[in-house]
Amino acid sequence: MNKRIFSSQKKEPAFMKEDKVKKRARPRMPIVAKIGTTIIVINIFMALFGPFVAPRSPSEILTPTAFAKPEEIGYLGADYLGRDLLSRMLYGARMTIGLTLITTVIGFFLGITLGFTAAVSKSWVDNLISRFVDILLSFPPILLALIVIVGLGTSIPVLVGTVAVIQASRFARISRAIARNVAVLEFVETARARGENMFSILLREITPNSLMSLTVEFGLRLTFSILFLSALSFLGLGIQPPAADWGVMVRENISGLYYGSWSAILPATAISLLTVGINLVVDWMAAQIGKEISSELLQ
Repeated sequence: MNKRIFSSQKKEPAFMKEDKVKKRARPRMPIVAKIGTTIIVINIFMALFGPFVAPRSPSEILTPTAFAKPEEIGYLGADYLGRDLLSRMLYGARMTIGLTLITTVIGFFLGITLGFTAAVSKSWVDNLISRFVDILLSFPPILLALIVIVGLGTSIPVLVGTVAVIQASRFARISRAIARNVAVLEFVETARARGENMFSILLREITPNSLMSLTVEFGLRLTFSILFLSALSFLGLGIQPPAADWGVMVRENISGLYYGSWSAILPATAISLLTVGINLVVDWMAAQIGKEISSELLQ
């Protein structure tokens, strides 16, 4: 006699299975992306709280001995003027990271405004904005910055405005291309058929579907700003002494390499680690976007 075995478990609804599949499909951050995130968090902590935990003033001269060793004054030693290296590193984090964020954010919003406007406007507006962006892109960034800063001075507002405009030209080109690709999709055509105006389409349809790609571009532009601002400071056209800035610290203490001092190596290492950390996270984000696009095409 055949015995029937009845399961005590109830059959799950289809929507519950789909939810479980979605939960299992959530991407896990790999170890390299976690390392990058840790580096970014540490640098943000330094920028926010560094001046409050710095043991000394960044401009206080502690010893007449240049490049004094850590055992002489404590912590990380002194720079070429005898100032505390650790305190200048902590204060420099706020200047370097703060200016980097400000210039990139300004360039981001200015660039996507120009790019989205060009993508959804009439041909003459598109051509006008595109040719203006092409003119900016035709100049090497360092040459354009040198021309503007030498002509207008080395103040922080000039520095921020110059780098922001350079960044905006890059953002405008990318955002225009992304917006034009999104504008031909079906849901945008449906919004047009409903009679929505162009501003509403841009705000509700194009912008949300472009943010992920633009976020990756923001991360790449962030690393560019860090290196670019540090390079200008190293050339003497960026942040001016006695302000604490990592690029300025590398230029000021470059001679310390002959004396075995860490005063130039530490700020250069901090710049390198921050750019590497951001790139690790950006690479992971770009890979996730690529997987999402591939899965959508296969469906």
